[in-house]
Amino acid sequence: MHNSDAFNPEVFRQQAHAVVDLLADYLQKVQEAPATEPVLPWTPPHEMLQRWTSDFDQARDPQGLIRDVIAGSNHLHHPHYVGHQVTSPLPLSAVFNLVSSLLNNGSAVYEMGNVSSAMERRALQWMARRLGFDDKADGVLTSGGSAGNLTALLAARQAKAGFDVWQNGQDAGRPLTLLVSDQAHYCIKRAVQIMGWGEAGVVLVPSDARYRLDPNRLEEKFHEAEASGRQVIAVVGSACSTATGAIDPLQKIADFAERHKLWFHVDGAHGASFVLSAKLREKFVGIERADSVVWDAHKMLLTPALITAVIFRNGRHSYESFAQKATYLFGDEQARLENWYDVGMRTLECTKNMMGFILYASLASYGEGFFAQYVQDMADLAQEFAHMIDEAPDFELATPPEANIVCFRYLGQGVAEKDLDALQERVRSRVVTSGAFYLVQTRLRGGLFLRTTLINPETNEEHLHELLRALRQA
Repeated sequence: MHNSDAFNPEVFRQQAHAVVDLLADYLQKVQEAPATEPVLPWTPPHEMLQRWTSDFDQARDPQGLIRDVIAGSNHLHHPHYVGHQVTSPLPLSAVFNLVSSLLNNGSAVYEMGNVSSAMERRALQWMARRLGFDDKADGVLTSGGSAGNLTALLAARQAKAGFDVWQNGQDAGRPLTLLVSDQAHYCIKRAVQIMGWGEAGVVLVPSDARYRLDPNRLEEKFHEAEASGRQVIAVVGSACSTATGAIDPLQKIADFAERHKLWFHVDGAHGASFVLSAKLREKFVGIERADSVVWDAHKMLLTPALITAVIFRNGRHSYESFAQKATYLFGDEQARLENWYDVGMRTLECTKNMMGFILYASLASYGEGFFAQYVQDMADLAQEFAHMIDEAPDFELATPPEANIVCFRYLGQGVAEKDLDALQERVRSRVVTSGAFYLVQTRLRGGLFLRTTLINPETNEEHLHELLRALRQA
């Protein structure tokens, strides 16, 4: 391509039309003939590296390049994709992502991202209402659940530590810690250690037989931490956990947090979307009492990654996560509180894409009812899959699913208990490298289990029957 063509609207029109045609053909192919199309065209890492040279002396045909990328990628839109908690995004939301990329309005200060800033605030207000928060709630969008949980816990530290860590450092008071289930996502511990609290900054609370935080152990762990000289400032609930989809007893955790004047944070990165279903909402009773909630749109709201909401019941806390001064951008402290539209003062990013536009446009284009039905359908499918497993003598369910994550293992015939972990690894590896299905594995108390996240709206019961057959064959 000549440099004169790089920004030529007609050249772009032709290229973009061709790319959309490629993507539409791809979607049709993986949806209509899943049995013949691999989910993951497995290629060992060293072979994949050899496919892509670092020689950029000559320009390549972009359509050919995109064809190669599509052909070699993990196909999340394939109905046999039941792997990680990354969704098959709505095709239209991918188009919104294209608009964001072309406009490139970084949403840190209003002047650079005026439309997206307003859309972000409206989308967050809608999410806050669905969680049960009132008009005092506020928040931000950030890049993923790890950044979201860190943002919330930084606010907890500023609100509950009793000293200003930003100004005076971590040693200005007692060592800080928080309580969290032993099933919590690793990013909670990572956030704590980023904040400088050390290994002891996380106190793990044992989970019950269904992998939910055991609220009866909270008092014990709280007093153990305090007796060791540490100051407990927060308790974290999972809704739902990554490994099994377990939903912690949020109401009882909220009672405990209130009794001890602790910050109550809910990691709802995966599960918060289930509050949209009237049938499932009761499992999340207590989330409306949280001080902060993380909610990923790129999981159960079907947007491209990454879009994570960090929502504070008291919106003023959203200004405390990054309580540093940048007067050349945001002015004095009072101006920061009034100028909600300059969101860079409240986010890890100084530049981010138009997340607010992508989320708002997706919600506006399909309506709340669409997403409520989708999350309910995925939860219902998980229940049906669990029933299939219960009915199959050669499979074992780890725990009844509460959301759309199902953990199970293949027992085989006459396989000794000590050999079951190796069996799971072997059958999963064979299924994944064959391209038949993409699923993952997780280690639970009973050993190694296969794990599925039912997140693709095109996946149905027959596909799951095929999965069991593929595992037996493997």
